[in-house]
Amino acid sequence: MATRTRTRSLSLAAALAAAASIGLAAPAQATGGDTLDYVALGDSFSAGSGILPLDPAAPLLCARSTANYPHVVAQRTGAELTDVTCGGAQTKDFAASQYPGVAPQLDAVDADTDVVTLTIGGNDNNTFIGAITACGSAGVISGGKGSPCKDANGDKFTKEIDASTYPALKAALRAIKDKAPDARVGILGYPWIIPAKADPTCFAKMPIASGDVPYLRDLQAHLNRAVQRAASETGATFVDMAAASEGHDACKPKGTRWIEPMLFGTNFIPVHPNAIGEKGMADQAIGVLKLG
Repeated sequence: MATRTRTRSLSLAAALAAAASIGLAAPAQATGGDTLDYVALGDSFSAGSGILPLDPAAPLLCARSTANYPHVVAQRTGAELTDVTCGGAQTKDFAASQYPGVAPQLDAVDADTDVVTLTIGGNDNNTFIGAITACGSAGVISGGKGSPCKDANGDKFTKEIDASTYPALKAALRAIKDKAPDARVGILGYPWIIPAKADPTCFAKMPIASGDVPYLRDLQAHLNRAVQRAASETGATFVDMAAASEGHDACKPKGTRWIEPMLFGTNFIPVHPNAIGEKGMADQAIGVLKLG
């Protein structure tokens, strides 16, 4: 059952000023009243999986946090939030049940929906968990030397993104548009997980071999380009997180990083956004979508 959390904005103007505004779209307006009907879809980056406190209304397996970016957006804008985000979600879970008793995420969207946000695609083909696990294991074995993960996997992950994730993203966004033709739909890119260059001091927290750091970074950029392309071809808005999250990767110290590392992090689920990161994602979504 979708949960609805109604909040009131304390300072929308301050939130918009802090956000990195992109585009020239007019502010989103509610179609059925003064309050935006806001539906949050997506995976663990939208659910804030790993951040406490958990949403008591959410299925436990979804590990949804009340500090996730949809809740932050709702608090800042006064929107009425229906949050059906769920950790581990793939694009297929929009049209089918992810877990027994959990409704397809698209069930939360209807013709009265004003705004939809989401992150999705990273779990299709196990892209994120597969690449991080493979490269972390290879990095430990190699002692951080060379590019063992790239050598073993090559373009496997990017080919899977192009062959199946990209068309699945387009289909998911079209399905949202079909159910809510007047809604402002914003799909967020994934914030940077690792830096552009290897940081030897980070190996204890993120055991990725030096040559595999740019390999993983390029993989994430490739996925984000697929998300952006799917958005542009379906009339959705791409909320680019690249510039905003630069310098906030998992190798940065606590208080600066937006993503927690594999080891010695603060989240109970590693390699996911922390509360600061979720706030950063909210800032960007508010600015790009011009919510108000």
